[in-house]
Amino acid sequence: MNPFLSSSALRRSAIILFWLLVWQAAARLIRNNIILVGPIDAALALLRLLPSGEFWLSIAHSFAKISLGFLLGFSGGLLTGSLAYRFPLIRELLAPVISLLKSIPVASFVILALIWVGSRMLAVFIAFLVVLPMIYVNTLAGLESTDPGLLEMAQIFRVPALKQIRFIYMPALLPYLLSGCRVALGMSWKSGVAAEVIGVPDHSIGEQLYMSKIYLDTSDLFAWTFVIIVISALFERLFLLALSKLQRNGGTVHETDRS
Repeated sequence: MNPFLSSSALRRSAIILFWLLVWQAAARLIRNNIILVGPIDAALALLRLLPSGEFWLSIAHSFAKISLGFLLGFSGGLLTGSLAYRFPLIRELLAPVISLLKSIPVASFVILALIWVGSRMLAVFIAFLVVLPMIYVNTLAGLESTDPGLLEMAQIFRVPALKQIRFIYMPALLPYLLSGCRVALGMSWKSGVAAEVIGVPDHSIGEQLYMSKIYLDTSDLFAWTFVIIVISALFERLFLLALSKLQRNGGTVHETDRS
């Protein structure tokens, strides 16, 4: 085992343990379970929720909707960013729309979405609107960073368009997509769950958070918050892993092709 990695893991574990102790000490000091509960009470609440069918149903519904909204926003941002790079007129037409999407508060989107699509598809719609401008901006920046020398060489040797995309554009684009997705993935979950808390759709994590607030059940609130963090982190890790693998494979093929 690498001693550096081992000491790094121990250091991270010690830091986490330190903050858990601080959290527990603060809860003991306040002595009010409505205001703050400690990690032990939150863990017990999570253990109490685990056997419940409603617990897993809420996770499944929210995961499906927020993930769908992210994937739609990712696909839409990638497509519109590519079109904006290829056609300057489309970039000019989309510029005010993208600026609007980046500046309007999520709460305003949620209220409008409740009128337009109702609470059932609210998380999908909000995650889509939040993710799309982030991916659009990073897609455009990545494509604009493509090496002009490689593009000129591709034109001289009449390289087919698909090979240009695979071996020239993709290696330039993927680092920007990775950077954008690191932000967009977290924001999709934050905005999606926030939308569910406002819209309170049936069988959702947002509904469970709302009920915890209604009944002043702070331990359940912390338990559900922990669930959101874990699910969001897992989805982010899997998606970024897929993009990273695509980036490595593309780079490997590119280097082999050049040799």
